[in-house]
Amino acid sequence: MKLGKGTVVAIGFVAVLVILATMAIGYHNKAVALDEKVGAAWSQVLNQYKRRADLIPNLVSTVKGYATHEKEVLTQVTEARAKVGQMQLSPRMLDDPNAFAAFEKNQSALSSALSRLMLVVERYPDLKANRNFLTLQSQLEGTENRISVARRDYIDVVRRYNTMLRRFPASLFLSLTDPELEPKPTFSISEAETKTPEVKF
Repeated sequence: MKLGKGTVVAIGFVAVLVILATMAIGYHNKAVALDEKVGAAWSQVLNQYKRRADLIPNLVSTVKGYATHEKEVLTQVTEARAKVGQMQLSPRMLDDPNAFAAFEKNQSALSSALSRLMLVVERYPDLKANRNFLTLQSQLEGTENRISVARRDYIDVVRRYNTMLRRFPASLFLSLTDPELEPKPTFSISEAETKTPEVKF
């Protein structure tokens, strides 16, 4: 049985539509999976920052007992933690570049204040030998490492997600099937973070 020219064209057209639909579904599913991974990685970043914020009151309390005249540094840590605590943290923050930038700025300020606090501690041998302080310092160091890992994982999944949104032909299909998908923000290092904190003795 010989197929007519119109039938061959129709079969070819249907085949092209099936291929395009399969590609669109594949790109959509991959984008959804990466979007979910971004959300999960962001939640882990928030968990680690919360862990750090929860350690700070005990750390400040312990240091205060030994270094009562270091009010300026203790106040900076307390104020930086308060700013972090006042922020509304949610996955929606990733859709608002200004909220993400404010979050990053506040976390950087807290990191900087904690670095200054740790430098001040060097002046107090009794404090450095205090078991409670050593435990808190160890927990803080562990948390800082967890924050670094969580940020690295977040940056990696955002890179993959953002790359997919920009790559052709995925960008073409996703602009039609998922126009609401936008690139996600990533962490950067501020100029202040590249400098070693100074404490004058």
